[in-house]
Amino acid sequence: MKSLIKGQWLDSSNNEVIKVYNPATTELIDTVPSLTKEDVEQAIEYAYSVQKSWEEKSVLSRCEIMAKFALLVKENAEDLAQLLSKETGKPIKEARNEIANIQIGVPAYIEKVKHEYGNLIYRGTEAGQENTIQYTIQQPLGVVAAIIPFNFPSDIFINKIPPALLMGNAVILKPASVNPLTLTRYIELLEQAGVPAGVINVVHGSGSVVGRTLTSHPKVAMVTLTGSTAAGIDAAKNCAEHCAHSSLELGGNDAFILCEDGDMNLAIEETVWGRLYNTGQVCCASKRFLIHNSVKQEYINKMIEKINSLKVGHPQDESTDIGCLVSEEAAIEVERQVQEAISEGATLVFGGRRNGAFFEPTILDNVTPNMKVAKDEEIFGPVISIIGFDDLEEAIKIANQSIYGLSGSIITKDISKAIKVSEKMECGGFVINGASFFRSFEQPFGGWKYSGIGNEGIMTTLKEMSRTKTVILKNITK
Repeated sequence: MKSLIKGQWLDSSNNEVIKVYNPATTELIDTVPSLTKEDVEQAIEYAYSVQKSWEEKSVLSRCEIMAKFALLVKENAEDLAQLLSKETGKPIKEARNEIANIQIGVPAYIEKVKHEYGNLIYRGTEAGQENTIQYTIQQPLGVVAAIIPFNFPSDIFINKIPPALLMGNAVILKPASVNPLTLTRYIELLEQAGVPAGVINVVHGSGSVVGRTLTSHPKVAMVTLTGSTAAGIDAAKNCAEHCAHSSLELGGNDAFILCEDGDMNLAIEETVWGRLYNTGQVCCASKRFLIHNSVKQEYINKMIEKINSLKVGHPQDESTDIGCLVSEEAAIEVERQVQEAISEGATLVFGGRRNGAFFEPTILDNVTPNMKVAKDEEIFGPVISIIGFDDLEEAIKIANQSIYGLSGSIITKDISKAIKVSEKMECGGFVINGASFFRSFEQPFGGWKYSGIGNEGIMTTLKEMSRTKTVILKNITK
């Protein structure tokens, strides 16, 4: 595949490429260009030059194009799911679910943008303004750069590209280098749906070249990035140099609290969903499992039994429950982190073995609050790190000691207690009687502390990707 720049599908000017492999088989799937700084600058300059013509199109016409895109995705859903599974290593049934989410998220943004009516400040609501009417409108930012990670490329695409286009912005997409193919197909379909040349672009390459060019260019009005905290901080610094907007959804080390009165079977099912989905490669996955000591051993025993019932296998196998990580390098890092936790005193009670990009579901017991994994080290893999506790206030303190604050969760039958804990947890989202892995398209999703800045979702993204202007009708009734 190639990069889309100025309405043309191009190779890199230096002919360098990035190889894209199936992590489960190491088979070469395709290549994409590894663009130079100059290549990316061409995309930015052209997007900037054509954005105004896209802005002048009616909201209705932009909505019609986006609806056509959603239909094209539906018509090509199985091919897209197979491609997503092959390049990412996620089970085919998970890939199908992710592609299907286009039919939820895109129509929702289409409906929401039609109802961005603004606000009216009628005359006489403020002393001295008896003859003045004020109203607000939302206008595009200009060029929006969207930087999307490997773990949920389609889902994250939905919260970045459609709303940016619907608000009249031109967009430059940078997918993850390790699995850029599905998103590149999406750009082909957007082009087919009628998005004009230069209004939508896709650029491939390294974060150090392509990502940094996007975040530091003065004609990029906004950077929306989902990725590591280090990448987000770097992007924010670059954006600050030219007062660009930034929306950052970054790392997490979410706490899952199981109280002594919690439903054990529910806790087990939610752990599978909240930690093992996508082989644990989820920003808002539950990663630190704070289990009341009175039920900790029962939890471990039932968790081992449950994991043994799941099939770890080839991602394209219809019966596979857990696939591989996105690359062998990613699996090696998870293996290193597990060994580090063991060296600090954690006990390996299940799993822990790696085979290429595959890493077994793993349970670590006797994790203590002073260990790295209990604080600021995010394990991006299928590892359940268990911290025992006796007092709920102690559990809250451990949960809040992390620099991250993406999401959190609690399992308890005492709803009053759950509400009180939700108010004390330092995080952007909190799930009661479920794992922290919860993200509907409607909700404002975002983290506290080092987990990010801003919110994404139907309720918030359109405002984030536009500017508010107040129009004043002065002396209108005088």
